[in-house]
Amino acid sequence: MYIQPVNNIQQRYMPTQMPDIRRNYITVDNNKVDTFVKQGENALPYISDVLQHSNNETQITETLYILDRMIDGGVKNIDKMYPVLSRFNNAKSPNIQTFLAGIYRKIQVPDAFGPLVKMLVQNSLNPNPTPFFDPNEEIGGAILSYISPEFRK
Repeated sequence: MYIQPVNNIQQRYMPTQMPDIRRNYITVDNNKVDTFVKQGENALPYISDVLQHSNNETQITETLYILDRMIDGGVKNIDKMYPVLSRFNNAKSPNIQTFLAGIYRKIQVPDAFGPLVKMLVQNSLNPNPTPFFDPNEEIGGAILSYISPEFRK
């Protein structure tokens, strides 16, 4: 299945809105998300390309959200994208950290444990002034899922 270039995608769908003082979550165009989820593994090269090359926080956050939903939709081999995802292990953005931690919680790639701990420690030493939400909740939850008895089986 062919995936249209970013320019056409941006024109077809409503833009993603980042959290603000009135809303502590992102809003996305569900039709866009569903389009990617339905394409399954065929969409992963496009997702990977966006994550490798984008420096736009909104685009990265939206793409991580789509990837998270793809995991929930049963798309396989997302764990193999860890080398691409690891680009964001040192991200300061609470939005990127939150979605990255959520993805790591679900795919349980062993290499992601250390970066999650590092993220939590760095956020503790340099708290984020964003009053909308605390990414440490998701980061801490991801760490706990790595050390839970179910993971050690």
